[in-house]
Amino acid sequence: MTRHPVWDPFIRLFHWALVAGFAANALFTDDESTLHEWVGYAVVGLIAARLIWGLIGPRHARFADFLPSPRAALQQVQDIATGRHRVYLGHTPLGALMILNLLLTILLIGATGYMMTTNAFWGVEWVEEAHEVLVGWAEISVLVHIAAVIWESFRTGVNLPQAMISGVKSVPDDATIVK
Repeated sequence: MTRHPVWDPFIRLFHWALVAGFAANALFTDDESTLHEWVGYAVVGLIAARLIWGLIGPRHARFADFLPSPRAALQQVQDIATGRHRVYLGHTPLGALMILNLLLTILLIGATGYMMTTNAFWGVEWVEEAHEVLVGWAEISVLVHIAAVIWESFRTGVNLPQAMISGVKSVPDDATIVK
């Protein structure tokens, strides 16, 4: 195994704090509580910090490093279908699409949640329904993300959850690496 430092401390802290904040609001806080609102604000603040870090952070944290082309995403699908094991040091193309999906969805959850606290949108049904639909979509996306991380870890031989804890990807020596 060859060790490749990939995820900086900010990215790892952001990831696990976002997991904790989303889980807290989706599973543990009362939807009508002030705590639910404040956790929501904290989650949106985390994403704002991540967006800034995506512009100024180290290589694998930058959006320019992992915004996938349609061709790259299709190539990863082809790799999965044909059993080719290529290891991406940063995000995989499909993983990057999931990250963009989750960031946008959670920002929209925050926006609709905030809207529900304003006089202009208090009790407006479509805002509440949009909030609920977005939360459902985020929950489905999180489950797909977790399943894909487990699948890719077994498929490529790279322990992706461990990499998000340690910041280091341990890649099998015979792996084809995509930088």
